[in-house]
Amino acid sequence: MSFPSLETLNRGLIVSVQAPEGSPMHHPQVIAAMAEASLRNGAVGVRLESPEHIGAVRRRCPQALIIGLWKRSFPDSSVYITPGWAEVKAVWSAGADVVALDATARHRPGGITLEQLVSRAQQELGAPLMADIDTVANGVRAAELGCGWVGTTLYGYTEATAVESPPGLSLLGPLRQQLGSDIRIICEGGLDSPQVAIEALAAGADTVVVGTAITGVDLQVNTYCQALAA
Repeated sequence: MSFPSLETLNRGLIVSVQAPEGSPMHHPQVIAAMAEASLRNGAVGVRLESPEHIGAVRRRCPQALIIGLWKRSFPDSSVYITPGWAEVKAVWSAGADVVALDATARHRPGGITLEQLVSRAQQELGAPLMADIDTVANGVRAAELGCGWVGTTLYGYTEATAVESPPGLSLLGPLRQQLGSDIRIICEGGLDSPQVAIEALAAGADTVVVGTAITGVDLQVNTYCQALAA
């Protein structure tokens, strides 16, 4: 597909369409239907997990902007978002337009470095990359390595930021100051209302990603039921 124009992406909404393993919502066709509904109602793109789901949405929505990732856990590392070369290649081959990967400073499975992974993705695939980061320093480093998209996805979810809570609004201003205008800054994580999304744009984000608040049926229903039971 052709990338949406900057005018379309700026101040736009990307919907993270994901569901936990074991949920009826995890079926590829359900994910594809939620993705199509999001796009029909104004989302500029979708963020999807796993090659299977990326392929299902690509077939149903051939013109969609897809940010793809693959969550896989390994015993020798806490990195799980597209951690290695096999995952990057699979996400790209499934039809993603942008490959999202963990760009924190943590040790990666198998000992591959972020620099090696980014370099190989660019040289062998020519894949645009979204760096999921937790700190300003890691965002700057990811951009220097060649990631064109930098997202606050992992703020509050790594060992270094465990005492923090998303959204990472405090990262956006410094990132905007230190990164070139050609780097897309994405606020993702903890955007639980339109007002918070607006605050993210005002703080320096180009685009926002919203997931659980829109597509997290399992967690949302469970939260309501627990509150009512209490």
